[in-house]
Amino acid sequence: MMLPLTLSSTAQTPLRWTSPGTGSDAAVSGVATASTAPYVSPTQPRLYRTALAGQDIRPLAAGFDVRAFETMAEHLTVGQRVPGLAMAIVHNGRVLSARGYGVTDVVNPQQVDAHTVFRLASLSKSFASTLTGLMVQDGSLRWDSKVNQYVPGFQLSDPVATSRVTVADVLSHSVGLQAHNAFDRDIEANAEYYDVARKLAYAPLKCAPGECYAYQNVAFSLIGDVVFAASGTFYDQAVDRRIFKPLGMNDASLGLAGIQGSTRWARPHVRSRNGWVSLTPKPTYYRLPPAAGVNASASDLAQWLIAQTGHRPDVLPAPLLATLHAPVVTTPGEMRGGWRRERVHSASYALGWRVFDYAGQQVIFHAGAVQGYRGLMALVPGQDLGVAMVWNSDSSLPSGLLPTILDRAMGLPGEPWVETPADYDLLLAESPDGAPARERNDAGTSSQRSTASPR
Repeated sequence: MMLPLTLSSTAQTPLRWTSPGTGSDAAVSGVATASTAPYVSPTQPRLYRTALAGQDIRPLAAGFDVRAFETMAEHLTVGQRVPGLAMAIVHNGRVLSARGYGVTDVVNPQQVDAHTVFRLASLSKSFASTLTGLMVQDGSLRWDSKVNQYVPGFQLSDPVATSRVTVADVLSHSVGLQAHNAFDRDIEANAEYYDVARKLAYAPLKCAPGECYAYQNVAFSLIGDVVFAASGTFYDQAVDRRIFKPLGMNDASLGLAGIQGSTRWARPHVRSRNGWVSLTPKPTYYRLPPAAGVNASASDLAQWLIAQTGHRPDVLPAPLLATLHAPVVTTPGEMRGGWRRERVHSASYALGWRVFDYAGQQVIFHAGAVQGYRGLMALVPGQDLGVAMVWNSDSSLPSGLLPTILDRAMGLPGEPWVETPADYDLLLAESPDGAPARERNDAGTSSQRSTASPR
C-alpha cells in the first residue's frame, strides 16, 4: 500500500504589506514590504513533517484497462501522427506498463522501447525539488535558507527582496518577478545561463518574495547553484548519486551529452510541409539543468513514479514527499483550456510540482515542452496511481491520453480528450474475452493483469 501522505496546503497566512515607501525597509523598486514583525515567507513549507494524516486508498474504477491505453498510445504513432512515444503506468508500487511506441527518428527509424531515452524538459523540475528536499532532510539546507547566502552574486532589482528569497520561493516560482518565464528568450537565443541570471537584477518585480506566482526557468535554476554551494557537488552529479542510482533509473542522465551518449534515444521532431523533420537537440535549455536538464526512458519514469507515490521510503521518505506535494501558491491560470477547463476546479504550485483538484481528487502534475519534445506526468495519491508519457515531437495530440487515463481510473464519464473517435471508441470497448494481457517483451513491459477490478 502507498504510504499515507499529508497533502493539505502548507502556506502560511500572508503578512499585511504596506504601500511602497511606508515601511522602515520599504523597497526602492516599489515592492510592498512589511511594516511590523520579522519577515516570514508566506509560502514557507514546514521544514520536515513527522506526523502524517492517514489516507484511504480507493481502488481503480472497474474497467481501468491498461491494454486499451497501450493500444491508444500505439495508434497515436500510426502513420507518424507522432513519431514516437513512451508511457509508464504504475499502481500500488507495481509497474502496470512501461513501453515505447513508434520510432526514434523518421529518417533513421528504430523502434522506441522501454529503454529509449527522451528529453523531459520541465518534468525535470520535480527532480530539482526532490534533490533539495533530500538535502533538507540531511541538514545541508533548510527550506527557508536564503538564496543570496549561498549565491552571493544573486540580485533582484530591490535589495530587500534579494535578501528575502528562500529556497522554497525558488522551487515554487514565488520569487516575486512580474514576468512569467523571465529571460527565456535570451536562453532560446543561445545565451549562457550565468550571463542571463545576472539580468534578474534588472527584472521588474510584481510582489514581495513568496507573495505571488510567476513561472520561471532561469530563476528556478538558481537552485543548482545553491546545491553546489551547500554540498560542494555539481548539480548533475548530485542528482545521479542521490536519485538516479538509488532508484535504479539506469537510462537517465542530464544534459545534451547525456542524451546523445545514450544507447538509444529519441530525436526531436518538428513539422514541415512534408511531414515530420528530425533535428539535433538544442543545447539551450540544457544549460538550465534544474529547470529542464533531465533525460529518461519509460523504464526510468516508472521507477520515478513508484518513488513519488511513496513506495521507495528508503530513498524518498513519506514526510519528504508530503512536503514536496503540498500546495504552496495558487495558480488559477492553469485552469484555462482543454481538459483542464473541464476537470480542474482549483490549481496550485507546490515544490517542483503542480497540484490540481481534478474532479474532486487531488492530482500532482507537471508538463514539459522544449523544441521537438513534450511530456506529462501525474500522480493520484488517493488511488496510488502514477502516469507519465513523453513523446518526440511538437504535437499536442498525445496530451489527451493523460486525462483519458485519469477519467477511467476515477470512474468519470468518458470524454473524447484524444481527438479521434476511433481512439475513444477503443478505450470504451470491453475486452472481447476478458483475458489478462500477455507479457510483452518487444517494447517494454505490461502487467499480466491490465484490468483493475474493485477491491
